[in-house]
Amino acid sequence: MDLRIGQGIDIHRFKAGRRCILGGVEIPSEVGLLGHSDADALTHALMDAVLGAIGQRDIGTLFPDTDAAFKDADSIVLLAKVWGIAKAAGWRIVNADISLLAQIPKVNPYVTEMRERLSAVLECQLERVTIKATTSEKLGFIGREEGVLASAVVLIQRE
Repeated sequence: MDLRIGQGIDIHRFKAGRRCILGGVEIPSEVGLLGHSDADALTHALMDAVLGAIGQRDIGTLFPDTDAAFKDADSIVLLAKVWGIAKAAGWRIVNADISLLAQIPKVNPYVTEMRERLSAVLECQLERVTIKATTSEKLGFIGREEGVLASAVVLIQRE
């Protein structure tokens, strides 16, 4: 049995007039996340964790922001492509653990829906995907409500 761990981090700043997508779910907010794609920092961190675990480079290499094809791309669709690469190589998710640091928006009411979306794409049971959210106690760029940071760790297995 082959086990591997991958870790990913993503940061995005807020911008008025953008939708706030986290974990593939639109969160009601006066500000959204700025990025070339939909800027779903939570899903981006998860993609980088999966790519790291399978020995690949990051999402910026796979889906460069210089490519117009990825402008406003749905990160759940991109996660499906990343997972397709991992699955084709024989990997399956043991677990994915994701943390979101955000002063705003409040995401706890949406965590179950996020877990459902992500576990469906990763083709694993809901209990294998966890999401935790915390604030920064008003410290730093997160505390000043300038953006969010997401971190993900995955354990994958190949028989």
